[in-house]
Amino acid sequence: MADTLVSIVLERLTSVVEQQIHKQVSLVLGVESEIQSLKNTLCSVRDVLEDAEKRQVKEKSVQGWLERLKDKAYEMEDVLDEWSIAIRQFQMEGVENASTPKKKVRFSIPSLFNRSQQVASSRDIACKIKAIKEQLDDIERERIRFNFVSSGSEERPQRFITTSAIDISEVYGRDMDKIIILDHLLGKCQEKSGRLYIVSIVGTGGMGKTTLAQLAYSHSEVKAHFDERIWVCVSDPFDPIRVCRAIVEALQKKPCNLHDLEAVQQEIQTCIAEKKFLLVLDDVWTEDYRLWEQLKNTLLCGAAGSRILATTRKESVVKMMRTTYKHPLGELSSEQSRALFHQIAFFESTCEKEEELKEIGEKIADKCKGLPLAIKALGNLMRFKNNKEEWEDVLNNEVWQLDVFEKDISPALLLSYYDLRPAIQRCFSFCAVFPKDSVIERDELIKLWMAQSYLKSYGGQEMEMVGRTYFEYLAARSFFQDFEKDDDGNIIGCKMHDIVHDFAQFLTQNECFIVEVDNQQMQSIDFLKKIRHTTLVVREATPNLVSAYNMKNLHTLLAKEPFDSIVCKALPNLLGHLTCLRALDLSNNWVEELPKEVGKLIHLRYLNLSIFGNLRELPETICDLYNLQTLNIQGCYSLQKLPQAMGKLINLRHLENGDIDDMKGLPKGIGRLSSLQTLDVFIVSSHGNDECQIGDLRNLNNLRGRLSIKGLDEVKDAGEAEKAELKNKIHLQDLELKFNEKEGTKGVAEALQPHPDLKSLHIFDYGDREWPNWMMGSSLAQLKILCLGYCRRCPCLPPLGQLPVLEKLQITCMDGVKYIGSEFLGSSSTVFPKLKELTISGLSELKQWEIKEKEERSIMPCLNHLITEFCPKLEGLPDHVLQRTTLQTLDITDSLILERRYQKDIGEDRHKISHIPQVEYDSWK
Repeated sequence: MADTLVSIVLERLTSVVEQQIHKQVSLVLGVESEIQSLKNTLCSVRDVLEDAEKRQVKEKSVQGWLERLKDKAYEMEDVLDEWSIAIRQFQMEGVENASTPKKKVRFSIPSLFNRSQQVASSRDIACKIKAIKEQLDDIERERIRFNFVSSGSEERPQRFITTSAIDISEVYGRDMDKIIILDHLLGKCQEKSGRLYIVSIVGTGGMGKTTLAQLAYSHSEVKAHFDERIWVCVSDPFDPIRVCRAIVEALQKKPCNLHDLEAVQQEIQTCIAEKKFLLVLDDVWTEDYRLWEQLKNTLLCGAAGSRILATTRKESVVKMMRTTYKHPLGELSSEQSRALFHQIAFFESTCEKEEELKEIGEKIADKCKGLPLAIKALGNLMRFKNNKEEWEDVLNNEVWQLDVFEKDISPALLLSYYDLRPAIQRCFSFCAVFPKDSVIERDELIKLWMAQSYLKSYGGQEMEMVGRTYFEYLAARSFFQDFEKDDDGNIIGCKMHDIVHDFAQFLTQNECFIVEVDNQQMQSIDFLKKIRHTTLVVREATPNLVSAYNMKNLHTLLAKEPFDSIVCKALPNLLGHLTCLRALDLSNNWVEELPKEVGKLIHLRYLNLSIFGNLRELPETICDLYNLQTLNIQGCYSLQKLPQAMGKLINLRHLENGDIDDMKGLPKGIGRLSSLQTLDVFIVSSHGNDECQIGDLRNLNNLRGRLSIKGLDEVKDAGEAEKAELKNKIHLQDLELKFNEKEGTKGVAEALQPHPDLKSLHIFDYGDREWPNWMMGSSLAQLKILCLGYCRRCPCLPPLGQLPVLEKLQITCMDGVKYIGSEFLGSSSTVFPKLKELTISGLSELKQWEIKEKEERSIMPCLNHLITEFCPKLEGLPDHVLQRTTLQTLDITDSLILERRYQKDIGEDRHKISHIPQVEYDSWK
């Protein structure tokens, strides 16, 4: 961790000095000798950090030395940020002055004032550098007494895995445990008296309690047996309101906006009344019966046969809950441990490697003492080590003799951690800022890493791609689990096991902290000043924010829980104190106004204001945040406009602005933000030169992911549309075009041809009768998803059958289409070769859909799911689609003629669909 911080400071130090020389800006003078001396000191310190990091585990004095070093590194990083910003401000003033017509008066009062401010600021920066240099010299001299072993200045070679995280399909050694748990849940064991039947799985951390509970929860018999199944991660502290809200959200499949305990309890009782439910309470810690009783009494209205399944590390919790059946979970046997280790460590390896290393592997597995989490961590570590010497180094490592760990922290994790490059170590340890059981979204985590300057570009790779590589590396090493994946199998979300989270907190100690802002929990001011990354949890109606005010050195503040009116009023003062912030997340709040004090956060790189439901505008001061990389305003439904000076945010890479329906335009300056990778919505404005026109997309060729272009009816002609140069947006994967049903837009649409590697296309409200030529097949060779909606004037469909890899097609609300025939298929020898799902919805005038084929050619050979809905005049479906495709599911909704035709008990039409496994009808009456 210290290694990464020192490296960041060295890099920034060199960068800022070069920036001052290159830009010919002499703002901070008289520190040249200090800068060179500072570099030398940091280099000599960095050489011994690998040894110091390992020794801190068993030597408190080394740990203290490292903490002092990290404090100074953080301070130096803040000063260098101030220096860099001062240079940029000076440059921007020069540009503005150069563009202003010359006047007789050489200096205005404001410009003289700004100049004096700059001089004062440069003196302040120089004084800070000299003071930090003196303190670092003391730290450097102190290192001599520790006799650290130098690792040299050469950076560790970069080694990245190419395989992904392994999904272990088999759960070793828990077959009998699973059977017993299932018997108790399904009522196969003799029931004891009592209104609530509680099963508790108890065992030490990393033993597999949650995995066993998941096996039972997702078992087919359990799914069929219970009316409702609910899973809640409890953790510590046990908050009845939070747990009850989580239960409501699981039952209703939507967010719960209730915050009063009694109201939430009544909602639960309404949902489960007379229903047989299974509630899993994962990771229970509280021993306070009064807190447990608040939840327990809420659950008494369920039907007989309802069950609660709890997992816990503590026997005292089992007793407090008055458990009906306790199931202790022990270690895996030696044979089971070795089998699990072997499956992971020798995954995709050669027989020669297995034969040479099998005996050493068995000894390593035995050292894990039957702990599944440790076995997985070591297995994933060893599968990337290919020689006997490396395996013996792990087997004989002194870590196995350390006695400083709590009983629930395995040395296996420390060995895996030591094997990471310093930059990845830092990225992992940062995850301690998230509360236990948090769902961690990959892309948001990467943006937070970027905000801390943990990611550098390697070999031309963007920071985001480096971050993705780090994330996948950590996932493959068992530091993450419970993966959520996209359609392509990429991990997009995960969690951390409790033990791994404990380990991350062990590494960061006072640096990362979850702060509960209420009247009960207060920390010393000295302790709070040391905290650099925190999640702020506001649990009381009248919180005491003194704790937050004193955390003036914070680099990260995540405060995702809704604020009440008192906290909202305190927000300007709070932001005024936290001027070192790099990342600020205030999402999911109903704050009506973002304080102008946000402009003081000059170091800020990440600002999340998503779902600020009452926010109508952003303060102009937000445009002074020159370092800002990510601005998330997604779901700010009331937001009317963005500040005019947005073009000053030249480092902005991600502007997440989806779901802002009230916004009618974007500031002109956004077209100058050539580093933008994310821009959810681009709005073509009709309000003049101050807002974006279609041509302002020209320079945004770094955009990737999804882009929606709204207001295309405002584009005058094809010449204007060509200025957008969509063909050059080669990183875009998903494009949405919204036209507003204006006639004569074919030329505009033609000029908006996307690049040929586009994966997903949505076209809405297209007003012309003819489709653009680029939709005819070869121009969209990689398109997998296509949606055509509300294109009411088009009388026919384009020849979409020619799209070679199209998998999902949705055609919605096209009133002009009365007939679908061969024009839909195109001329390819194989028609719709990859199509899996076809939806035809809201075609109110469609009467016939026919496939007339004289010659034999393959049509929709992969079709799996066909949906027809709200097509009241459609008389039938093509026999070819029903009988010659691989159709597994047919959904017919509110299409009465089709329902009558295919619902017959006997007759030819019913016979045509009798082979389809799943046929569903759902009429709206």
